[in-house]
Amino acid sequence: MRITKVETLQADGGYRVCSYIKVSTDEGLVGWAEFYDGFSGTTLSPLILAFGKLAIGMDPRHFGRISESLLATTRVSAGGISHQAVAAIENACLDIAAKALGVPVYQLFGGPFRDRVPVYWTHCGSYRVRHAALYEELGYEPVRTLDDFTRLGREAVAQGFMGVKTNPVFFDREQPYMFNGGFRIAPGFLDRSINDAHLQAVVDQLSALREGIGPHMPLMLDVSFSQRPEGYLRLARRLEPLNMYWLELDIRDPEALAHIRNHTSTPIASLEAMHGLAEYRPYLAGRSVDTAIIDPMWNGVWQSVRIATLADAFETHIAPHNPVGELGNLMSLQLCAALPNIRIMELRPDEAPWTRDFVTQCPVMEAGHLLVPNTPGWGADVNEDALRAHPVRAA
Repeated sequence: MRITKVETLQADGGYRVCSYIKVSTDEGLVGWAEFYDGFSGTTLSPLILAFGKLAIGMDPRHFGRISESLLATTRVSAGGISHQAVAAIENACLDIAAKALGVPVYQLFGGPFRDRVPVYWTHCGSYRVRHAALYEELGYEPVRTLDDFTRLGREAVAQGFMGVKTNPVFFDREQPYMFNGGFRIAPGFLDRSINDAHLQAVVDQLSALREGIGPHMPLMLDVSFSQRPEGYLRLARRLEPLNMYWLELDIRDPEALAHIRNHTSTPIASLEAMHGLAEYRPYLAGRSVDTAIIDPMWNGVWQSVRIATLADAFETHIAPHNPVGELGNLMSLQLCAALPNIRIMELRPDEAPWTRDFVTQCPVMEAGHLLVPNTPGWGADVNEDALRAHPVRAA
């Protein structure tokens, strides 16, 4: 079997562009994967197509060799964007390899360890602030006050979620606004220093959510790259009375991250922005996190299994970074099924409803868990007709 063609396809996802890679073969099998396009301010598609030319003629069932071979071409200019482009090709090849054997992807890694995966509601409330106009257009209740976070907490419980995660939202202007995570150009985003008023506002927001979900349901906060170690540590200590499941943060300094973890009782999750074993190794060896976040779309699911195995050697839980659509959910599910040290899976339940039509079969949620499909590949294909019915809108 040989790869004959590599394509990328996009469709309107409401506040974002939904992006997919399609890998075709000379035996008629097609592999699909979802990827993030434009997340870093640039587009991955040209890179995917460039690496795809190198992959043409290779056997997609040799997904590990393809992944390592393409990554080797980036050694003199290695970086996250290149890694993400290769990961998209790797993931589509995994879909083909599993389909060729007639098995789910998890069987390629000796799984499954489980047939269902607990999920939490990610960006709970915060994205309804960040993309307020779209969510109101879709009929979702807006977030205007702290009471709305309590309401959303109760909604999460009613829907059966096993936890909730949000981002800081502030109400000190005419309209509520979501914090800047430290990677999008905006006034003051380089300062990376939180003031006391905003610290208290975060505590108030998390307290409102805690009131809605109750005292024992997992509660998480994601603050991305927004602070330096001093700010992260002040925040972590202020959150200690709230019984947090984790504080999620990003910093490219393993010693600093370990220092934060060692000086607070708030559990620390991090590393979603890392790529490959070499980047993860010093953080895991330095015992810098309680939960290692791994992105299967940025690393590739095969590479993610290798990273998770390394984390397991250091007795560290992992959780997938997965703030995307239904095919991404299926890919994360297959990863979680194949791992012994999975903790919980990220899920965004309030995506634009038409995006569910972009796949031939959506994952099923039952009692706060997504059921792992046992059909070949990821468990679904992409519906190209549905993509064409929702062309990307002009920015």
